[in-house]
Amino acid sequence: MTVFRIVRTTSLPVAQAWRRMTDWPAHAAQVPLTRITVVTEGPSAVGTLFVARTGVGPARFDDPMEIVRWEPPEAGRPGHCRLEKRGRVVLGWAEIEVRESPSGAVVTWTEELRLRGLPEAAGPVLARAGRRVFGRAVDGLLGGGPQSPAR
Repeated sequence: MTVFRIVRTTSLPVAQAWRRMTDWPAHAAQVPLTRITVVTEGPSAVGTLFVARTGVGPARFDDPMEIVRWEPPEAGRPGHCRLEKRGRVVLGWAEIEVRESPSGAVVTWTEELRLRGLPEAAGPVLARAGRRVFGRAVDGLLGGGPQSPAR
C-alpha cells in the first residue's frame, strides 16, 4: 500500500477550485496518454462512475473509479470527494478536499495507490511517481499559476 498527499494553495475561490478539481474529463489533459470517460449521466454525485484509460495501443489499461463520497463545499464547510478505484490493474482510493483559506482555497489530494502485481517494496518509488504525476495534475487543474505547497 502506498499513500501520498499533495497540498496546494490557490487564489481561486473555494467553489471554483472545487469545480476544477472535480471536472473529471479535465484531469485527462493533465496526465499524459490518458483520456477520461464519464460513464454515468448527470452531474457528479455518489455513484458516478468514470474510467481513466492510460497508454498507447495494446500497452494501455483502464482505471475505473466510483464516487463514494460527494460533499461539495458550503458556507464555511470544506468540500470532500472520495473515489474508489475498481480496476484490475490500479487499486486503492483518492480523496479530494477543498477548503477556504484567507487567500482563496487549499486543495488536498490524498491517494492510496496500488498496482496489481507490484511488490510492496516498490511503494516508495510508486509514491514518488504519484506525487509527481498528480501534483502536476493538481497544478494544471488549478490553472498552472503560482500555487504553493500549503504548510
